[in-house]
Amino acid sequence: MFNINLTPVDFQDDSKNQLEPKPHFLQTKFWANFKSLHGWKNLYFKGTSFLGDFYVSVLLRNFAKKFTLAYIPLGVSFSTFTQEGFHYDSVEYVNFLVEFKEELKNHLPKNTFCLRIDPPIDFYSLEAKNDFLNLVKQIQREITPALTDIQPPDTVILNLLKSEDELLSSMKSKWRYNVRLAEKKGVTIEKCGAEAIEDFYKIFTETATRDGIAVHGKNYYKSLLELSSENTEKAEVSLFVAKHEGDVLAGIITLFTETEAVYLYGASSNLKRNLMATYLLQWEAIKQAKAFGSKQYDFYGIPPENDENHPMYGLYRFKTGFGGDECIIHRIGSLDVPLKKGIYNCYSLAEKLRAFYYKKVKKLFIKKKGK
Repeated sequence: MFNINLTPVDFQDDSKNQLEPKPHFLQTKFWANFKSLHGWKNLYFKGTSFLGDFYVSVLLRNFAKKFTLAYIPLGVSFSTFTQEGFHYDSVEYVNFLVEFKEELKNHLPKNTFCLRIDPPIDFYSLEAKNDFLNLVKQIQREITPALTDIQPPDTVILNLLKSEDELLSSMKSKWRYNVRLAEKKGVTIEKCGAEAIEDFYKIFTETATRDGIAVHGKNYYKSLLELSSENTEKAEVSLFVAKHEGDVLAGIITLFTETEAVYLYGASSNLKRNLMATYLLQWEAIKQAKAFGSKQYDFYGIPPENDENHPMYGLYRFKTGFGGDECIIHRIGSLDVPLKKGIYNCYSLAEKLRAFYYKKVKKLFIKKKGK
């Protein structure tokens, strides 16, 4: 139906002209190189189809040297499928995924037990997103929503094409006040690289303990910063650190490209929280992203709704307060195509148990410990 053909190719330099729409940062050569440092292998294809030409990066992760997970983060992209609402093309895209899977299987290791895809489709309401997921269940039973998502499906986007004054004006008044308070109290922001990873990781683990979240080892974040300093592509990863009188109060790791800036990781100390360092930290990153030439700032992860009862409501309130609440998007999350059902079911159960531990058990333990 779609006449899909995949040809393995060497990764293009991101500095060269790419097909539209521009790929998400997770589909770039830079990100594939980074993940290759941490147990993933990469396949890269040029595809042709009735819908148009495309490129796609596929990450492979081997388990116990016997089984392989194939993962496509935020791909495959077509300009046809990036419009708000995503109405009449929905069935077509789902059917495309099924045919694409059949073609891709010819290029995957024989021991691949699952193909996981994060479709790069933005919805501007939960209703539209849920309609699409219901459609997937109705017309293609071999595609199933994953029990856990790898990338955050819900996020808030800040338009960086505005002037700095406009960006400040679009913030909630309390956020502007907190930015100015931090400046007045002498909080300073330093833009750093891998040399400051010790300062960041110390408060990052403090944050993880406080909030009950999982983190990678220190070398994971250090290698990301080091790789950025070595690459010649139009991607810049930086570490911004907030300090006051020698104390490290907060830190964030960001990625800037010509199309987007992404707030990847954040940490804050329990020390001097009254100085509102995290507000000034984000504002400085936003300004630097704009100066870099990024067109939008992705806060990369919020709860799906403005619900005060949600355990991560504070995150929703903090990130939307910078003015991005005018553009909250909902992505599909991870869709799985099981290729070996028995192995896939065991893997899914392990993922579910791990998520339950971090989201429920560990947070409950932390809550009781704090009393």
